[in-house]
Order: sequence, then C-alpha cells, then structure tokens
Amino acid sequence: MAKGYKGYRYFEAIEKHAGLLGILILVMVSLGGLAEITPIFMEAHAVKPELGVKPYSPLRLAGKDIYVREGCYLCHTQMVRALRAETERYGGYSAATESVYDRPHQWGSKRTGPDLARVGGKYSDEWQRVHLKDPRAVVPESNMPGYPWLSEALVDPDEVQAKMRVLRRLGDPYSDEDIADARAAVAGHTEMEAIVAYLQGLGIDNVPQAEPAPAATGAP
Repeated sequence: MAKGYKGYRYFEAIEKHAGLLGILILVMVSLGGLAEITPIFMEAHAVKPELGVKPYSPLRLAGKDIYVREGCYLCHTQMVRALRAETERYGGYSAATESVYDRPHQWGSKRTGPDLARVGGKYSDEWQRVHLKDPRAVVPESNMPGYPWLSEALVDPDEVQAKMRVLRRLGDPYSDEDIADARAAVAGHTEMEAIVAYLQGLGIDNVPQAEPAPAATGAP
C-alpha cells in the first residue's frame, strides 16, 4: 500500500502544479498532433502529377491569382465529391493529382455558386466575359457581384515571371525558357482575359490524359 502511495505522489505533484501540468499537456498534445499530421503531410508530398497534367501557363497562372485575389473561392468550390448527385451534375469526381500545382488548393467548402472544377469549355469565352462583368446579364437570379474593372487592368509580366521563379523553387517544372517567354505570353493581356483563360482550363488542362495506345506491330 505504501509503495502504491509513493507512485501516486508523482501524479499528485503534477496535479498540484498548474504550470508543470500545462507543460506536460502541451507535450502530449504536440506528440499526438505530430502522429496525426506527419503521415498526412508525407502522403501529400508524395502526390505526383499524372500524364498530361502540367504547371499553369503564364496567362492561366495570372488568372488563378486574380481568382484568389477577388475571393472567388469563397463562393465556388473546385472539388467534385464522389457522390452520385455531384458526378451527374459536374462530371467525374476530383483527384488529388488535378490540384498538384495549386498553391493554395481551391477545393473550398462552401457553394454559394456552382462547383467550377469542370467548368472549362462549358461556356464560351464571351459568355465568361459577360458573366464576370455583369452576372445578371446571363443568369438573372445570380447574386454574384460584377468585376468590370478586370477588363481595364493589365497583367504585370514582371510579377508573373517572379511568381514562376518562386514556384520553380517549390518544385514546379518551369524551365528557364518558360520563364523567359512568360513576358511575351502575358504582355498586353487584361486581367479579364487572364481569369477567363484560367476558368476555361479547369477540368481540361489539369485533368490526367489517357496514355497513348501502343503502336501496332507485326503484319496485318
């Protein structure tokens, strides 16, 4: 009994010293958090782009950043969930490889407007421009605000090149030639053109492509 009481004294000392108790709780919570987060973190970094998935072109990269800047992700998701109702409306469910070059990802969690993961090619460029300028001109019941100023603002080539250099350091496979050509690719383009290019590539440019069939061999 005395031996058991001596063992309890350690617990009693911890319980009676709030500072020590707090430190030990912090240590245990940190260890538990690391045990939960580390495998997920390692798995996320193991995701590699599949065939046909390439980093953003200069114009689409500018458009993506405009999309984020204007807060479009607050009302639109870019993740089709593996539910029948979603796949029938939007198309095939989203895969992690589609977002491998997104920093940050645009999956979202709230849909005031529709999911945009498969919006590329669904509407014409002109429809997208009109919708961004005055949403109710094409969707009368829309509560989306207009973004007419995007038609006046020009994309900054220097900023796009700087972003591509940073992304290359983070692992995106931009070559020196890609970065050098970025200036000409975006020069004179408006922010409206950039965000339309970004939207028109969603579900097209970032979706894995089927591997080409092997060439036939032998005599027919």
